[in-house]
Amino acid sequence: MEKIKDYPRPQLVRNEWQNLNGKWNFIFDDENIGEEKQYFNKFPISKEIFVPFTYETKMSGINDETVHESIWYSNNVKLILNENKRTILHFEGSDFITKLWINGNFVGKNIGGYHRFSFDISKYIINGENNITIKVEDSLQKSQPRGKQRYKDESFKCWYIQTTGIWKTIWIETVPKNYIISVKNTPNFDEKNINIELDTNISLKEIDNYKVETEIKYGNETINVEKNKLEDNIFKYKMNICNEQNNNHKIKEWSPEHPYLYDINYRLYKNNVLIDEVSSYFGVRKISIENSKILLNNKELYLKMILDQGYWADSHLTPPNEEAIIKDIELVKKYGYNGIRKHQKVEDERFLYYCDINGILVWSEMANCYDFNNKSVEYFMDEWIKVVKQNYNHPSIITWVPINESWGIHEVSENIEQQNFANSVYYITKALDKTRPVISNDGWEHTISDIITIHDYKQEDDLLYNEYNDKELAVLNNKKPYNTIHKLFSGNYKYNGQPIIMSEYGGIALNSNKGWGYGKQVVDEKEFIKRFESLTDAILNTHYITGYCYTQLTDVQQEINGLVDENRKEKFSDEIIHKIKSINKEKKNL
Repeated sequence: MEKIKDYPRPQLVRNEWQNLNGKWNFIFDDENIGEEKQYFNKFPISKEIFVPFTYETKMSGINDETVHESIWYSNNVKLILNENKRTILHFEGSDFITKLWINGNFVGKNIGGYHRFSFDISKYIINGENNITIKVEDSLQKSQPRGKQRYKDESFKCWYIQTTGIWKTIWIETVPKNYIISVKNTPNFDEKNINIELDTNISLKEIDNYKVETEIKYGNETINVEKNKLEDNIFKYKMNICNEQNNNHKIKEWSPEHPYLYDINYRLYKNNVLIDEVSSYFGVRKISIENSKILLNNKELYLKMILDQGYWADSHLTPPNEEAIIKDIELVKKYGYNGIRKHQKVEDERFLYYCDINGILVWSEMANCYDFNNKSVEYFMDEWIKVVKQNYNHPSIITWVPINESWGIHEVSENIEQQNFANSVYYITKALDKTRPVISNDGWEHTISDIITIHDYKQEDDLLYNEYNDKELAVLNNKKPYNTIHKLFSGNYKYNGQPIIMSEYGGIALNSNKGWGYGKQVVDEKEFIKRFESLTDAILNTHYITGYCYTQLTDVQQEINGLVDENRKEKFSDEIIHKIKSINKEKKNL
């Protein structure tokens, strides 16, 4: 498939769109008087900000790290009014409560900082220049999904500067009045077909007038084309990837070694007239679990991942540009890893797009809350459902990780309500996606989970190996405490034969007085590689462990245990980099 430059939603592409990133008017509203003063009608004299970078970052042009709970954006945008089409304004991410006005008219609001959301602004726009005014409300409250954003005025431990406001692309899309809203693609590896769920806004009263044509291609080869009459506004159907006319086509399996991708195009017809067309893609791959092993395409998969928090020095959670995304993926491959655990962040969808293209396996994780109450449950569940639906089609995602280290459920070991919450997250995820494993609480205190994961930052290989060498003591009987406090399982939950992965270890930092890593810092690269190899060998030699995730790819603000620094500058010589890659690639087959 052809690479799509800068398009914010690569899993559903249309031709008519407008990127609104760039210079906007901006103002702090610390007294929260903007709505009363009607900033949406007359915006005050203000600063300028470069969207999508938040005011806390250097790339925004403001670089103010203090907390401001109410902020405003305003911009004038030229639009073409077409009564036969709809104009949709998309936010890829805005943290936390976002309110929108068009030409002084209130359009709506969204709650949640990590998912894509959209507004139909058709009835509010005019032909020519239109004013867009946005208010975003955020705070340090623990009840909202925060991830690694600090909930204090100052950064501490592994919590970093907060992210407030628009932090992903904002863009406009022109669509027909009746159009394809979304598509859910589920390739079936064994059956050599694909299940499709097409969501439209078509009224059931006129559904009989509509058909959808679906075309599957690999490169220049047309694999299958079907035209089906819609039976519902959410229409489900199945297509062969190898049909009778193309029975010589051998399925191209998606894998890290060969990330083959198929193009799939959808054309919506009304009374046999084409009214909407979108393009997408898919990878034919299967993730399954058998005999305590993870399988990719029915073959055993040993996961060699690296933890990636997705922070940059001058732009924080927002990638500075598309090239920066590609650079990080290249670094992952350079060091010999076959996957990424995207930690406490719902990454820019373009990141997932390049993982799809490059064959990088992804554990997709949600940003967690830090309190357990009715509001945190509401916030988390609502947004997690949207995230799973949004990123479902990416073949690179092989595992969902909604909760990390009991964050937001600190009493889950004994608290039935919190156990029920963890289990409900597991089951709602499986209801949305039956094809991928789900880890309800990564690291320890597991309830119901498809994979059992361990976080252990011991810095001595013999201690790490001895801790886990005896599976019965370490896992089966749940007798051994993890990190002195946490047990592997909550309450009465026990091991049921799941794959076991060391999903956090290492965190080795070179000697520095500017930050911290796990354990005693190493003095030079020779001491680093000695410890890195010995810890990794301890995991590889633990026979029942089926993978690992090293902490971490890059330094993040005060945390300096990355393989590269915040600016992606190498810390090690070519010789040591080659050694790290060899350890990851040669000790066990990928």
